[in-house]
Amino acid sequence: MGKALMVQGTSSGAGKSLLVTALCRIFSNLGYDVVPFKSQNMSLNSAPSIEGGEISRAQYFQAIACRKKPSVKFNPILLKPEGEMRSQVVFMGKPIGSVSARDYMLSRKEELFQKAMRVLDELKERHDLVLIEGAGSPVEINLKDYDIANMRVAKHANAKVILVTDIDRGGSFASIVGTMELLSEEERELVMGFVFNKFRGDTSLLKPGFEYLEKRYGKPTLGVIPYVKHRLPEEDSLTEFPKVKGELHIQIVKLPHISNFTDFEPLHWANGVDYVTRAEEIEGDVIIIPGSKNTVEDLLWMRENGIEEAIIQAHREGAFVVGICGGFQMLGEEIIDEVESKRGRVKGIGLLPAKTVFTRKKRTNHLRARVFWKKARGMVVEGYEIRMGRSVSERPFSVITSVNGAKTLEPEGAIGERAFGTYLHGIFHNFEFTERFLNFLRLEKGLEPVSVERWSVEEEIERFAEIVMKNLDVERILGELGF
Repeated sequence: MGKALMVQGTSSGAGKSLLVTALCRIFSNLGYDVVPFKSQNMSLNSAPSIEGGEISRAQYFQAIACRKKPSVKFNPILLKPEGEMRSQVVFMGKPIGSVSARDYMLSRKEELFQKAMRVLDELKERHDLVLIEGAGSPVEINLKDYDIANMRVAKHANAKVILVTDIDRGGSFASIVGTMELLSEEERELVMGFVFNKFRGDTSLLKPGFEYLEKRYGKPTLGVIPYVKHRLPEEDSLTEFPKVKGELHIQIVKLPHISNFTDFEPLHWANGVDYVTRAEEIEGDVIIIPGSKNTVEDLLWMRENGIEEAIIQAHREGAFVVGICGGFQMLGEEIIDEVESKRGRVKGIGLLPAKTVFTRKKRTNHLRARVFWKKARGMVVEGYEIRMGRSVSERPFSVITSVNGAKTLEPEGAIGERAFGTYLHGIFHNFEFTERFLNFLRLEKGLEPVSVERWSVEEEIERFAEIVMKNLDVERILGELGF
């Protein structure tokens, strides 16, 4: 039977996801067979698993850090918010229904928790170490009795717990004390020690606080992680939507049900992106409609508040328009939806020659494709799809050449006049494509071409893990685990 180590936080955004990612790589580098686990995650940023299901991108990257293929076992319960206090419930990678927060809490949670714990037991049996990520805070008074992602998981797995806090926010010592005071005596016993995350400055100045915590709780501070710039995803609940007007003004419509917005990180790093929510803001060189958890409802939202007409007008005046997944569907001529919104036939924006029909079966796959768009014609790109719609167009954006490694020839997306749409999430993480796209637009604007910096997830994980290794008492953690 393997061991379990859990990372909980004093709040959302404390750094749980990143610390688990770093620990996954550290223990993997030390030769241990390690896997990640999060019983329940709420996120609209998901990724395909090896089984063809959906998991949170946080656990997807943690699996890579463990040098494992991402599995639905690493994130059994995924909640995808749909608005109005409802979420789609995804269990073991497959949608099983849509429920209100109250109904889920009172009816489905316990059943799914027990099933998730059986998955955790299986992982412990098969691996040396399971690195478990908590969710939010473990001591929210109104939620604690219903919590299936923090101390209840730790007790089930007999896991040692590291409590991490974000010192950059301020109030970190108070956050730790408050958390410890609200834990039961049994729960406090599970806490191994504390980690302070995102620190800028001289760690010796923190010594009085460390001494206080150790004297009061008998628990050591295990590390102080410096503030590090990186390209790894933060916790799903801590999302910032930047408003940066670069040399190219790239605007992204912040839809009410926006999903997989990590698609645009490379554009942000290379140029800057500007998220917009009002018609009067639309003025960019490039306007992007992103993915959506509720495509038709978000299309109608844009129609009602004038954003649709503003995009059409900007396009007439020369703006280039891009749609990704749901955004691609919206830019087409028509959507027939009897599944998600159940609104039937809905007129699209009409900038792309495509029609979409929603089906109940969701496609969740890794893809390789060859681009038809003239500025990158013939380029091979990779990405993934998570969609329920099926679209047809006489002018496809690309042809899919492999699905999860299996060869195929399947057109996807569409090309219009100064517009394209694609189902390929992650298209801009193909750096050569992004460079071609940006430089085509820069040339039109009279700007010098740029070189888009290439980097890999592997390099980012390794670099961040090295920093954590230098600033964390890994030997003490190993000793506490009995390794």
